[in-house]
Amino acid sequence: MKRRELLLLLLGGAMTTPRRLHAQQKAMPVIGFLGVASPGPYAPYVIAFREGLSQAGYVEGKNFAIEYRWAEGRNDRLPALAIDLVGRKVDVIATSGGPAPTLAAKGATSTIPIVFVSGDPIGDGLVASLARPDGNLTGVSILVVELNPKRLELLSELVPRAGTIALLVNPHNPQTERVTHDVEEAARTKGVQLPVVKARTEGEIDAAFASLSQLHAGALLVQADPVFTALREAIVALAARHVVPAIYPRTSLPTDARRSRHL
Repeated sequence: MKRRELLLLLLGGAMTTPRRLHAQQKAMPVIGFLGVASPGPYAPYVIAFREGLSQAGYVEGKNFAIEYRWAEGRNDRLPALAIDLVGRKVDVIATSGGPAPTLAAKGATSTIPIVFVSGDPIGDGLVASLARPDGNLTGVSILVVELNPKRLELLSELVPRAGTIALLVNPHNPQTERVTHDVEEAARTKGVQLPVVKARTEGEIDAAFASLSQLHAGALLVQADPVFTALREAIVALAARHVVPAIYPRTSLPTDARRSRHL
């Protein structure tokens, strides 16, 4: 089963689960959407989210509603936003932007179904088992962390003259330590240098790219991170401006960056 079809099935099942209390309070099911970033940069993904639901027969405003909550890049806001969604008695919570919003939702409710997309559900502390997640959390693992060493290997083969490949990470991402360790191991195997450049704002990303020439980096590997997704347009533009071959966590990121200019 494809990833999107599974998510739609999970969301549809959650919204049609009998709940007497909810039937008394509202006639229309409500999805709580908890995102770590800002709505503007994530507009293409919200559009895709709505389109996927419509393909399954769920039309926003017609037979279900969505309550959006955005942390604007501030993880400390997520617990309060999750509690607010629980207080509004949503039927299901869909999270976006890594483990932080899912953990916030998990801390706010043990009964409302939570649907997530994660690179490492067990390592992030979302579930104890992929086969039997138990509790009120379910979702899809996209192997974001596990594929980073493969991305470095591919990048070193595509740019064989690059004796130094930089790794761009967000130091506040809980997966950064593991990502760095795994990519360093792969770099040693390939015999390339791996300077790690850190950024979590657009200004810091500018500075990170400016440092690549000093580091003699011939290529760049970008960590999967909600901040980098939100700033994808700037990152793609900087890579082009500095003429640095870059590999991203998904092939659609450069396309999404171009598309966001027209939204």
